[in-house]
Amino acid sequence: MNPSAALESILFVAETPISESDLAQVLEIPLVDVKGLLSGLAETLEANDRGIVLRQAAGGWRLYTKPEALPYLERFAPSASASGISSAALEVLTIVAYRQPVTRSQLAELRGVDSSSAVRTLVRKGLVVENGRLPIPGNPRIYGTTDRFLEAMGMASLSDLPPLTDHLPGPEAAEKLDQRLSRSDATDE
Repeated sequence: MNPSAALESILFVAETPISESDLAQVLEIPLVDVKGLLSGLAETLEANDRGIVLRQAAGGWRLYTKPEALPYLERFAPSASASGISSAALEVLTIVAYRQPVTRSQLAELRGVDSSSAVRTLVRKGLVVENGRLPIPGNPRIYGTTDRFLEAMGMASLSDLPPLTDHLPGPEAAEKLDQRLSRSDATDE
């Protein structure tokens, strides 16, 4: 089998993004050749207006359906597991993504409500993970996003998050908020 066909087969069955170096190892070809094959496949899919696209996400490559296909996919395979997340969970996910590592008390302080249920949902869906505990009284758990989050968002890294500078409060408000959050860390969990 030629390397291009083998690459397509691997990407078709992949459940997570695959790194270029892993592809080179499996295909037993140089990394530069893998990069060329990936670029060629992405261009071919785009040029032929196919229903799938090849994208880089979470440190690797994977085939995805085009966003325009969503209505057809929803009609084809409706399921409870395919449902989105609540607006509360989305809000928590946004805070975790931009502020990580973050504690539950920081989330509650920023949102003004308890976020435990949303955090549990995000952990269960594999979008957020516990990344240890803060070395302060109470040892609160800290949370961050996962590679699954990056993949779901179609991002290679957190640096791909859009900037929030236009939406942030002024320096005085941010400083007051940081002081309040620092005090609440000691009482987390």
